[in-house]
Amino acid sequence: MADPNGTIQQKAQYHLSSLDKELSKYPQLNQLEAQTSVPKVYVVLGLGALYFFLIFFNIAGEFLVNTAGFAIPAYYSLGALFSSGKTDDTQWLTYWVVYAFLTVVESAINAVYWFPFYYTFKFVFIMWMALPQTGGAQIMFRSLLQPLFARFYQDSRSTSEQLRSQADKASSKTQ
Repeated sequence: MADPNGTIQQKAQYHLSSLDKELSKYPQLNQLEAQTSVPKVYVVLGLGALYFFLIFFNIAGEFLVNTAGFAIPAYYSLGALFSSGKTDDTQWLTYWVVYAFLTVVESAINAVYWFPFYYTFKFVFIMWMALPQTGGAQIMFRSLLQPLFARFYQDSRSTSEQLRSQADKASSKTQ
């Protein structure tokens, strides 16, 4: 295997082999590779480049960006719902809250008319937010939404905790 700290060609080969190893987990891609004799990594990279090209030149940009912002996280959110761990649930719940908030803000200001290459930047931003490795959704939540909304939920938590403790006291007196 190539050294990731070597020449550009060695780095590229290392990343291609890493991606190929990851893509080998999907039987459909292995089958496609066997039938077409085209390495699955080139098929995936080619489709990704075509997808980005269409977004960059705004050929169905809104549809493609919204599809990526919904379909990929929805797939992983469903996986999180069926898993027993809680970490992935938090990751995807945070993503959906931030995504919904930004979608509402975006529709209110109609940003697409204000910024050139808007969908290109939105696509990169959404992928940054969606990838668990980058933690983008958590960063956006902590830096934008938490300061805005924390005061509303701090009060409601203390109120609900007070009500819960009063209910516990009342139920213990009746028993």
